[in-house]
Amino acid sequence: MPDPSTYRPTSGSIPDAPGVYRFRDARGRVIYVGKAKSLRSRVSSYFQDPANLHSRTASMVTTAASVEWTVVQTEVEALQLEYSWIKEFDPRFNVKYRDDKSYPWLAVTLNEEFPRVMVGSGPKKKGVRYFGPYSHAWAIRETVDLLLRVFPMRSCSQGVFNRSAQIGRPCLLGYIGKCAAPCVGRVSPEEHRAIAEDFCTFISGQTAQHLRRLEREMQAASAATEFERAARLRDDIGALKRAMERAAVVLPDGTDADVIAVAEDPLEIAVQVFYVRAGRVRGQRGWVADRVDDAELPELLRRFLIQVYDAEAGNAIPREVLIPRQPDDTATLTTWLTEKRGSKVAVRVPQRGDKRALMETVARNAKQSLALHKTKRASDLTTRGRALEELQQSLGLPEAPLRIECFDVSNLQGTEIVASMVVFEDGLARKSDYRRFVIRGVDGQNDVAAMHETVSRRFKRLLDERADSSAVDLGVTVDDSAPVLIDPDTGRPRKFAYAPGLVVVDGGPPQVAAAQRALDELGIDDVPVVGLAKRLEEVWLPGQTDPVILPRTSEGLYLLQRVRDEAHRFAIAHHRGRRSKTMVESVLDEVPGLGEVRRRVLLRHFGSLKKLRAASVEEIAALPGFGPRSAGAIVAALQTSASPAAAINTATGEILQEQS
Repeated sequence: MPDPSTYRPTSGSIPDAPGVYRFRDARGRVIYVGKAKSLRSRVSSYFQDPANLHSRTASMVTTAASVEWTVVQTEVEALQLEYSWIKEFDPRFNVKYRDDKSYPWLAVTLNEEFPRVMVGSGPKKKGVRYFGPYSHAWAIRETVDLLLRVFPMRSCSQGVFNRSAQIGRPCLLGYIGKCAAPCVGRVSPEEHRAIAEDFCTFISGQTAQHLRRLEREMQAASAATEFERAARLRDDIGALKRAMERAAVVLPDGTDADVIAVAEDPLEIAVQVFYVRAGRVRGQRGWVADRVDDAELPELLRRFLIQVYDAEAGNAIPREVLIPRQPDDTATLTTWLTEKRGSKVAVRVPQRGDKRALMETVARNAKQSLALHKTKRASDLTTRGRALEELQQSLGLPEAPLRIECFDVSNLQGTEIVASMVVFEDGLARKSDYRRFVIRGVDGQNDVAAMHETVSRRFKRLLDERADSSAVDLGVTVDDSAPVLIDPDTGRPRKFAYAPGLVVVDGGPPQVAAAQRALDELGIDDVPVVGLAKRLEEVWLPGQTDPVILPRTSEGLYLLQRVRDEAHRFAIAHHRGRRSKTMVESVLDEVPGLGEVRRRVLLRHFGSLKKLRAASVEEIAALPGFGPRSAGAIVAALQTSASPAAAINTATGEILQEQS
């Protein structure tokens, strides 16, 4: 592994000017490209103590063998050169956004003599007008079918067009009025191009002028007693209105914007874009990328904007780009986009109103996209098998860990300490085996002691179930030491009568040592233990001074992360539930005359302090054992729970009087 100090530039050799830099490995391949306002400041930051760098950045600088840079005049030039090099060299440590699915475009081939409308995907071509992308091909095809009766332009392939021209007869669309049949000369090239341009203006959002024109023609035809033509125009107007209804109006007319939102986790990032033209959502698109360095959200957004808009023609760049956070070099991005579009482009963060609400909708789509991507990745049988094999090899396990149990501890400043246990079998969550623990033998904020108690209780249960003489031995084993036992009451295998193939704890060496000590005290020596530390995603083994570093692209690391995150989620949910219940009890304890039975009724019915606060006097009074006076006293106590004494004093007499 190269030492960064061996290729560190000498002091003062790096210019203090804007530019682009490249890291190369020992074979001369470019592995990372970046830009900077000051090359000296940015490049020097990579050569600090590796312990202070993010794990992915440290991996990059230790993989590289040299660094070089190019000075440019302006930040806009640096922006353009950076993306040009990323496209040219495809560096492994740069973020690469890829479509999370195939998104179709609506294209009009204005570069042909007789323009054609078609639905497709793939790279854009010069001279073709594109609209979208759209979520579903079938939806845009239905819209195009509606519009062709009003704008009867060509939609056939070149082969069909040539054949109809040879035989002198149009295809079916020409006979039913959904094509002007330029193949047989019914319209001239100029007339057909005018139809195509009208189609493009309607799709781009300029709908009102076409509706007004058709309405005028319909009224004129009706006044001239041309009722059949007036009926056809009426149907055309209806078709246009139905096509317009397919695009939701979300912003005021004339708004031309791309709304971008991001969802991220330590390993991946998902981006969603809604394309708003003339106030209507005209398309949607999503990307998913692996996180390969320690870049924060503003930097990730900057890279995304460069990648997406670099290939766009000027008319495809909107007047506004709405994003969740401002990049550090927003002014440079704005200048670059303005130059590409040919008119001013604003890059900003919506703060309130309809645009902010739409941003939140796009953000929800981004979160769902990331969750769906992870679900698809986790559900793949081959991928799960590869993940288990990687864990076996990397951790030196005797066999693949088909059953993984993960433990996490949650507390609030040393109070309400709880723990969770989640179970994954064959790489998939087995929620029926999840367990929650309330930690009572630990004082204060001591996660290590809480982890020791949790693991001890779980594996003491394992030993107890193995020792239960009433269980029936199936005669088969899940591992080398534990037979599968049948519960005589249910007739099903006991869930905790055999050991997992791997125990994962959320934390570093202290938590791992506590879990291993718990197993040693119980005499269990056949269950491997590892810990996954959040900050650097390091895997720790008991008694080891150095962690196991799994590759960023490792499916084994991805599986460990999912297991750890699920345990954390489950522990947090348990903690919040208990904290809410405790808060309700603490408030209700201050109401004299309200006994334990009636407190349980309130807790069972409302479930949380938030719901109880929102309840009216009538809703509480309707519960068995309550009346209007006691309900009013409870509501008063809840409303002044920050300082409940006044409400309690005024309500005490009423409660006692009602109880008597």
